[in-house]
Amino acid sequence: MIVLRKKCCSQLCLALCTFGLALLGGPSWAIPMDDQDYYLQEISNRDHYYSFPYPGEEYFPYTEQPREEGTIRAAEPEEHPGFKPSRKELKPKKSSKKGKSVLETPPDCPPLGLETLKITDFQLHASTAKRYGLGAHRGRLNIQAGVNENDFYDGAWCAGRNDPFQWIEVDARRLTKFTGVITQGRNSLWSSNWVTSYRVLVSNDSHAWTTVRNESGDVIFEGNSEKEIPVLNMLPVPLVARYIRINPRSWFEEGSICMRLEILGCPLPDPNNYYHRRNEMTTTDNLDFKHHNYKEMRQLMKTVNKMCPNITRIYNIGKSHQGLKLYAVEISDNPGEHEVGEPEFRYIAGAHGNEVLGRELILLLMQFMCQEYLAGNPRIVHLIEDTRIHLLPSVNPDGYDKAYKAGSELGGWSLGRWTQDGIDINNNFPDLNSLLWESEDQKKSKRKVPNHHIPIPDWYLSENATVAVETRAIIAWMEKIPFVLGGNLQGGELVVAYPYDMVRSLWKTQDYTPTPDDHVFRWLAYSYASTHRLMTDARRRACHTEDFQKEDGTVNGASWHTVAGSINDFSYLHTNCFELSIYVGCDKYPHESELPEEWENNRESLIVFMEQVHRGIKGIVKDTHGRGIPNAIISVEGVNHDIRTGADGDYWRLLNPGEYVVGVKAEGYTTATKTCEVGYDMGATRCDFTISKTNLARIKEIMRKFGKQPISMSLRRLRQRARQWQQRR
Repeated sequence: MIVLRKKCCSQLCLALCTFGLALLGGPSWAIPMDDQDYYLQEISNRDHYYSFPYPGEEYFPYTEQPREEGTIRAAEPEEHPGFKPSRKELKPKKSSKKGKSVLETPPDCPPLGLETLKITDFQLHASTAKRYGLGAHRGRLNIQAGVNENDFYDGAWCAGRNDPFQWIEVDARRLTKFTGVITQGRNSLWSSNWVTSYRVLVSNDSHAWTTVRNESGDVIFEGNSEKEIPVLNMLPVPLVARYIRINPRSWFEEGSICMRLEILGCPLPDPNNYYHRRNEMTTTDNLDFKHHNYKEMRQLMKTVNKMCPNITRIYNIGKSHQGLKLYAVEISDNPGEHEVGEPEFRYIAGAHGNEVLGRELILLLMQFMCQEYLAGNPRIVHLIEDTRIHLLPSVNPDGYDKAYKAGSELGGWSLGRWTQDGIDINNNFPDLNSLLWESEDQKKSKRKVPNHHIPIPDWYLSENATVAVETRAIIAWMEKIPFVLGGNLQGGELVVAYPYDMVRSLWKTQDYTPTPDDHVFRWLAYSYASTHRLMTDARRRACHTEDFQKEDGTVNGASWHTVAGSINDFSYLHTNCFELSIYVGCDKYPHESELPEEWENNRESLIVFMEQVHRGIKGIVKDTHGRGIPNAIISVEGVNHDIRTGADGDYWRLLNPGEYVVGVKAEGYTTATKTCEVGYDMGATRCDFTISKTNLARIKEIMRKFGKQPISMSLRRLRQRARQWQQRR
């Protein structure tokens, strides 16, 4: 019995050993014996790719197995239907110091979507990682690190070890024609890390890998020479596979292996895959989905104006530093004139020239509104007839030109952000917050600052002030037209930010700083975010470091990061207009192929936000003769922020539903108050005022009419006493 058991055990051990050797040496894996340890390391790290290195672990050279003929095939030269090359040709860049062109041929396939988050975290794997915040899920092109670069939000994938056996891998989840790779180093304020060369491998099953080769052997692609500028490398021949892996071979000698990347590829049609067909985004709108340079933008505006001449007008508000006109399109049933009682709305985009998505959304919006008006869409017809809409798609055309020449994936995070003279337009407005808060804190101060229409300081108006010509043009435009509501479209995040954008405390960089109209601003922000397809989706991941889901896709600007002189704060404190910053996408400059989906994401939100201009109260302030009184002050009890009437005496005051005591006062007129109720239905409540002149104003008017000046009572009494004294003598 004992002998039999020993015999069975020895046979079982022999069988298990034979089975193990078969697994390691079988034809399906075909891995050399001295490569087995490292290959097992790869497999064990597939699901746990944030692992730490084991002390004293030994490495072995890695060699790919020979592939059966036809398993990984070169892509056929004909283009697959539904995947068109980008219309914007990416020009070859000047040779680098090493003499290699950064870009030699324009890519014929779009990005898979690491930057836009179409590639999920579950599709990214790596051999090792330094820590969770430097895991494979952070290896996305242009991803930004948090200020503290903490364990959750760092600026790249960084390998746990610096050796030539590390890798980061993308699972496309379907057969894909891979054509190129774009890489960056680690985004960091404190360290310098990037990969200087790498290999590319592809696979259909994630087990057997084929290295990209050319006539001379394995291709070693040249990587980055610094951490921020993207570098594109095209594959010698496009390859069809499901998985692609980047294997760093060398890196910055004073740093470590860290990468951000994007993969260029065309997913192949798969009509039998229900998952992909169900999740593909399509649009039925017949619009011009492409990136428009300055000339094309101008031509598109002309086309819209030609299609809808009765409701559109093209004008410019000034010029850029390089002399390009800042064109705007007005959409109204009476373009070119302000109609009494009709509110004015504005969208602007491109203050940062490299944040291109907002520019294209505005161009798409003007096309859409023209088409829908001609088609008789009652919602759009009503909006155009009751609102004067202004669309300014490119505030910084000089910066856009720089970003456009680089291309949608090759401009990095900041190329084209600033004006030609290096100014950030979005934060280039006068700091009126400090003037207001200093006045409120020093109640005995001789210089009183009103809570609205705060004048621009003299120093800002001087020629020596560091103010962009584009900023001055916007300010003049804001002062000329009585805007009620506005949105400035930006990029790089997915959130709506409302004022104040500047913290009140001098000792904080982040602090919730509400305006007196905080509840109104929060509603306005939510109206956009809640109707966007992704902003309030709890399942989506954060773009970079901030998770705005706790506030339903909205944020107070100062609680995010403090900014002095923002367009939102200036608009609120200097004019009647309530302005918000709308960040429309994680990718500042998405590929042309992404525009239809981005339009679907934002279309309803763009329209809903415009409709909010009709929320609150409106009216006309007149005198007893029925003439409008300009510059009259409209105040709401309990809200320490007033507005003023326009040149015709009309006004609009954004308010949430409720009952309000509204007062009006004007120089030379009596004051008046009344209760106005704002309902939940769309449409502002009419709240008109008729006020009469004061007695003193009437006397002054009579005296001016007859060419005499009014005499003060004290002076009159002195003269009368003088005459009496002379008569007594």
